[in-house]
Amino acid sequence: MRRRWLLWLLLIGLVAAIALSMAMGAVRIELGKLLAGDSVSLMIIKNYRLPRTLVGALVGAELAVAGAMLQSVTRNPLADPHVTGVSAGAGLVAVAIFLAVPTFPMPLVPLAALAGGVLAGGVVYAVAWRGGIHPGRLALSGIAITTVLAAGTSALLLKYSLTANAAMVWLAGGLWGRNWDHLQALAPWALPALGCAWLLGPRIDVLALGDDVARGLGAAVERERGLIMALAVLLAASAVAVAGPLGFVGLVIPHLARIVSGGSFRRLLPVAALLGAALVVLSDAIARTIFAPAELPAGVFTALIGAPYFLYLLRRAAL
Repeated sequence: MRRRWLLWLLLIGLVAAIALSMAMGAVRIELGKLLAGDSVSLMIIKNYRLPRTLVGALVGAELAVAGAMLQSVTRNPLADPHVTGVSAGAGLVAVAIFLAVPTFPMPLVPLAALAGGVLAGGVVYAVAWRGGIHPGRLALSGIAITTVLAAGTSALLLKYSLTANAAMVWLAGGLWGRNWDHLQALAPWALPALGCAWLLGPRIDVLALGDDVARGLGAAVERERGLIMALAVLLAASAVAVAGPLGFVGLVIPHLARIVSGGSFRRLLPVAALLGAALVVLSDAIARTIFAPAELPAGVFTALIGAPYFLYLLRRAAL
């Protein structure tokens, strides 16, 4: 009963965040005008704010769930989607397209970035494989591959420094210009993947107990870990492909969800998804309002929220 009320409360909070996002921005939408059928207000919401907000909600849910999966499987409280190299891979591909192939069709950039993120995640997994995957080796491999890919991105930005504005905006992470086309491109990846993550909840709980215990319970540890890692990479890569590398969502939200819901992944997943969606939606609303009509990337605000908590985790872990 408590869990049901918690989910309803979080769902109401997400709906409130979406409603707030509809109202905030360079043009403030008043409820009275909206109810009266004001054509300008309806046009702004329908064509700009609603699709952008829904994209943000899906991106936040994907990053939070991917982070929760990685933290559970690797048994590392500091793991997040960036550890797998997904963000760096998607970022390198997107920057290369923006700078080196300016005639590349813009609607295909997220798909290309998705491919880059998935490929980078596969390389990290392959490098970490030694007849099996050790969580520590996976994290170190991810850091190494991410460093190499980030160096490549920096080299491109230096080479094309005079035309790097679009790439820099994408790398900051945000939802500027996201529309119904982006939502249609993201939803077919996000919704089935989130559903599969929920179905894999019991297997994730078993792996979180440790490899020896999981084998004792009859789990095929490496196969299960590979499947879960692949799904986490897909979730993170599709989110990063559309919104850029939004920092700290996949790190902070799983911890908050675990505090609220407990350790079971099937209980944790919907809580993490709702909290992640609300965080990104609110961050984007603040980003486009605080200095309106100028707009900041939403990644600035997710980082401002997440960085202090990250430092707290480092201190608590005595690293």
